[in-house]
Amino acid sequence: MLLQPLSGVMHVCHPFVMFKLWLFVVPTLNVVGLDNLRVCKESDYHYEYTECDSVGSRWRVAVPHTPGICTGLPDPIRGTECSFSCKAGEFLDMKEQMCKQCATGTYSLGTGVRIDEWDELPPGFANMATNLVSEDMNFDSVENCTMSKWVPMGDYIASNRDECTATLVYAVNLKQSGTVSFEYFYPDPSIYFEFYIQNDQCQAADVDSRWMKVTENEWQTNSVQLNRGNNVLYWKTTAFSVKAKLPKPVLLRNIMITGVAYTSECFPCNPGTYASNPGTSVCSICPRNTFTSKGATGCQECSKEQYSEPGSASCMQRPPCTEKDYFYTHTPCNTDGQTQRMYKWTEPKICSEDTEGAVKLPASGTKTPCPPCNPGYFQINSSVCEPCPYGSYSNGSVCTKCPAGTEPILGLEYKWWNVLPSDMETSILNVEKDEYEKTGGWVVAEDHIFSGAGSSDRDYIILTLNIAGFRPPQSITQVSENREIGQLSFVFEMLCTEACELYFMVGMDGRSGGVVESWVGQQDKQPYHYIIQRNSSVSFTWAFQRTSQHGTERRFSGDIAKIYSVNVTNVMDGVSSYCLPCALGSSDSSSLCTSCPPGNYIDKASSSCFECPVNTYLESHRPYGKQACVSCGPGTKSNQVHSLCYNDCKFIYKHDNRTFRYDFSALKNATSYSSAASFTPKGLKYYREFQIGLCGNKGTKLATCIDNVTDIRISGADSKTVTSFICQATIVSSEVMGYKTVVSSQPVSLADQLLGVTIQTVLNNITSPEKIFPRGNNVLRDVIFFYRSTETTQVCSTGRATTIRMRCDPLKVGSGVISAPSKCPEGTCDGCTFHFLWESAEACPLCTEMDFHEIASACIHGIQKTTYVWQQPKLCKDGITLPEETVGICTTMDFWLKVGIAVGICAALLLIVITCYFWKKNQKLEYKYSKLVINANMKESELPAADSCAIMEGEDAEDDLIFLSKKTLFGKIKSFTSKAHRTSDGFDSVPLKPSSQGITDMDL
Repeated sequence: MLLQPLSGVMHVCHPFVMFKLWLFVVPTLNVVGLDNLRVCKESDYHYEYTECDSVGSRWRVAVPHTPGICTGLPDPIRGTECSFSCKAGEFLDMKEQMCKQCATGTYSLGTGVRIDEWDELPPGFANMATNLVSEDMNFDSVENCTMSKWVPMGDYIASNRDECTATLVYAVNLKQSGTVSFEYFYPDPSIYFEFYIQNDQCQAADVDSRWMKVTENEWQTNSVQLNRGNNVLYWKTTAFSVKAKLPKPVLLRNIMITGVAYTSECFPCNPGTYASNPGTSVCSICPRNTFTSKGATGCQECSKEQYSEPGSASCMQRPPCTEKDYFYTHTPCNTDGQTQRMYKWTEPKICSEDTEGAVKLPASGTKTPCPPCNPGYFQINSSVCEPCPYGSYSNGSVCTKCPAGTEPILGLEYKWWNVLPSDMETSILNVEKDEYEKTGGWVVAEDHIFSGAGSSDRDYIILTLNIAGFRPPQSITQVSENREIGQLSFVFEMLCTEACELYFMVGMDGRSGGVVESWVGQQDKQPYHYIIQRNSSVSFTWAFQRTSQHGTERRFSGDIAKIYSVNVTNVMDGVSSYCLPCALGSSDSSSLCTSCPPGNYIDKASSSCFECPVNTYLESHRPYGKQACVSCGPGTKSNQVHSLCYNDCKFIYKHDNRTFRYDFSALKNATSYSSAASFTPKGLKYYREFQIGLCGNKGTKLATCIDNVTDIRISGADSKTVTSFICQATIVSSEVMGYKTVVSSQPVSLADQLLGVTIQTVLNNITSPEKIFPRGNNVLRDVIFFYRSTETTQVCSTGRATTIRMRCDPLKVGSGVISAPSKCPEGTCDGCTFHFLWESAEACPLCTEMDFHEIASACIHGIQKTTYVWQQPKLCKDGITLPEETVGICTTMDFWLKVGIAVGICAALLLIVITCYFWKKNQKLEYKYSKLVINANMKESELPAADSCAIMEGEDAEDDLIFLSKKTLFGKIKSFTSKAHRTSDGFDSVPLKPSSQGITDMDL
């Protein structure tokens, strides 16, 4: 018998242990009555080998099936060497210790074991499910993972589809070095799938291919070397997806291990297989409509009323035929320009036309007019469509030569489907057999092409369009910065009752392509566009699957996908449906189209090239007219060839009569930012990592995100790498996945084009609300970078958009701190527009004279110092430097204080004197005025009364003296102060002057 493998990590009882037990039992049986036991027959025992000794030898012993029922077992003899083994298709005859061929209906792997039946978990396997719960997460909030295990599905075993970790374990002891190989189907990179090996000390073997590669839509085989001794095999999956739908599970089948031990018997072929020749190592599968039981040497035919799939153990009754069991096609157009509608049964036909209620196949041969040829083609003899020669165009009828000064715009446009185009091919991937069937597939139907039926609803109906390369129009000069080489667009519709799915995949340079977009369930008629950014051979593939549920019957054959049109631009060796003006050669005799210099547009009127204005870029796919030169966004400028606009990490704006200048050069290299940790419902901890290349290098994008989930070793062209201004990847840390590096998956570009740099909050219909990042007390305005991605999705029909607010914070030196909105910790609330705040001292404006002020010190010993200091808080960097401290001569405060006091006293005294003088002068004027009034009132005939010679009170003799004599100001002051002394009776004594002119009394 085959030496049983280890179950889990437990060793089974070894034959040598049983042999020692038998040696102990035999003497005991002699005691209780050995003479009463019959002699053992060959059917009462079997042979086994003992454990190998240190020199590689062992013994063959006979072990009874039931101890104590017979006596006279054969004596132990020396067995074969421990390294001895038989070939595949042979077994070791333990009695003769020789290899013999397996009989018909049986097979043998020699020293190997194959596990290919998965109706239940085979013996020796352990199936476990665990939560990847982090210490940061409350365990009570984690959903249970008990049921998230590998599930046997008959011909294979399927992994889990949630965030739990499902582990399939198989332990085996090898007598010699061997291998383990298995087939796996790994279509969805949203599942982390790894396979590794440990020895009995739980040390992992050095296996480079620990992380499995995505297989897209086909089965692949993985083979790994095993060392002698104990080996524990682990198949581990953890699903993780940002999408709403569940990922597709990993499928595993046909596990084969060599080097296990000898095999002492051959195994019967499984039901549905047979071995017609002796010495078989692999049983053959019975063809369709046949069946076999276990250990068969040939297949039996099903009855007419029954059918079976390949490899069936029994036949099933044929169901009655319905409208879903047939389809129609069109014959090629005949010379009369007519085609015939031909009805065919869906192959393989499993329905019965003779059953009650069954429908019959409609009559074929109905003639209808042929649809027109596709654009760029013309009809020959009203039957065959041929491409128009280069230099001409067609709308599907006749070819017309392009007018002078124009050139054909090459491409492919398929909108009429009478026959499958020559550059398209269709097939069916049979999931059960892992085979491509060239019969069937997509079916042409005049104005559309639809998915045909496969052997089962799980089959993939595949349509592939192969493009050798791309060639833009002659007038367009290709530059490396051009973002668009060509474009593919198609219009499709899905009519489904189940969760059918349509995949669109793109492969480059002969390599299988990854899934670009997929649609699930019923889908209305809609277009889809894909931009081609690299000139290489490309294959576009559409794969339609009706259901992923296990089963071989056809229940959803009526679910179909329709493609109405496919259009690819700038195809090498393509055809033309129209012509456009081109740039003509400089020679007068030349009328051939030539290429315009980079950054030049074509003037349709003169067929001449003109350079685009400064700070505009040329739309390379339509360079006609000056309007093809698109103005650069604010804060950007065009490169020399006008192929793009970029920002040189500098920005200037004016506000309140002040000019602010910024230099972000220190932040131009790619900088990473990770969101806060998130958890899936099953406890898987993950992050969103963003790579940000703020302004790039003159338009060159510096941020790179990779997908290493399918194979940690992958790098370069073979890995999925996204390069842009800003990209995002999903990160699962190494301590969670138990591997030496982090797992990065699902890279997405968030910024393919820099739209502009401004302080405004809206640009090109992209809004950066200020409320999501409150400025607080910061008086400076944020500088905002606006980006857009060209990749469109079902949710983001115009592509993704990103804004980055640059905010000055002197305390955050170096690269500073990047943050996301508090309400949207992953940077976005709608999945399409992302917002980030970047706070750094490098985001401050350059310093100017308005950012500092001067402080003058006190005058000490005739010296005064002037110091210049920054305004606080300092909201600037670099720019101008602070002026040096200056020293000046000054006078002390004590001297000038004394001078000021003296001047003040003198001024006060002078003011008092002047005040007294004018007061006295006012008194005199009042007296004289009163006298004039009295004299004016006297009658003319009356003489004035004689005046008293005495000086009355209020008079001053000096007044007359002052009046009569012209004196200086100081003389008048002296006269005023030198008055006569008054007598004791109150009168003043004034000396009288003699008249020098003899004035008479009459004169007075």
